[in-house]
Amino acid sequence: MFNALIDYFQTLDQHPLQRLALLVGGMLILWSIEGFIPLLPLAYRKNKRKHAVVNLSFTAIHLVIHTGFALLIVFLSDWAKAARFGIIHWSGASVAAGIIVTILVLDFFGGWLVHFTEHKLALLWRFHIIHHTDNNVDVTTGLRHHPIESVLRGLFFLAGVVVAGAPMYAVMIFQTLLVLATQFTHANISLPVGLDKALSWIIVSPNMHKVHHHYELPYTDSNYGAVFSIWDRLLGTFIKLDKKDIRYGIDKHYPNEKDEDFLLLLQHPFKS
Repeated sequence: MFNALIDYFQTLDQHPLQRLALLVGGMLILWSIEGFIPLLPLAYRKNKRKHAVVNLSFTAIHLVIHTGFALLIVFLSDWAKAARFGIIHWSGASVAAGIIVTILVLDFFGGWLVHFTEHKLALLWRFHIIHHTDNNVDVTTGLRHHPIESVLRGLFFLAGVVVAGAPMYAVMIFQTLLVLATQFTHANISLPVGLDKALSWIIVSPNMHKVHHHYELPYTDSNYGAVFSIWDRLLGTFIKLDKKDIRYGIDKHYPNEKDEDFLLLLQHPFKS
């Protein structure tokens, strides 16, 4: 069973339609659940469908860019194996331990560290801000990233692959977790307070990530994690905020009333 799982993920990068089905399937399920147990009442500019079109346009560009990065991931994974480079090879980790190392390292580099860096460097914040301009955070917000930010995230991800010495099957396992986690944390769903709090000790829960989308500091500069909450708790960037106090969007740099203007969102980071 375990070997069959490894074999499946070893070649998953060669089956883009299966990966797309996972992305779309998860999104549709959470899209439906949002209608039954919403976390916050959202006031879309026009309607939920048109809001989704804007975000999914960014998602499509993001997926195209990362399809190109997939070739680099395969190359670096093969190189690390041949050169015996990375934590997995240096430590002689077993297959199971190698998967754990890959997940943790990629979650740190491709999740927490790149996100933290985007908030701390003004040049990078210009691009990441497009993600924060969404005034109605829902499941479609997850991959609302400016194309330049998508490239940056890809570079940090590649660094994680090299540091871990990650085999392809472990990379694909993490990417599957990341897709599901991104959808889950952005989805406008209300979990029982106790359950959400319990989850936030291990993984990034919906309420935990929504604090990051609050419009003002210090909340915007908190809860950077992608899959696991451990990095925010260890590195002092974990903050709580009651859901009733959360207000999405930003309070400067971009007009909130233009948060669904796709062309303006693309152009804005290049304006002075």
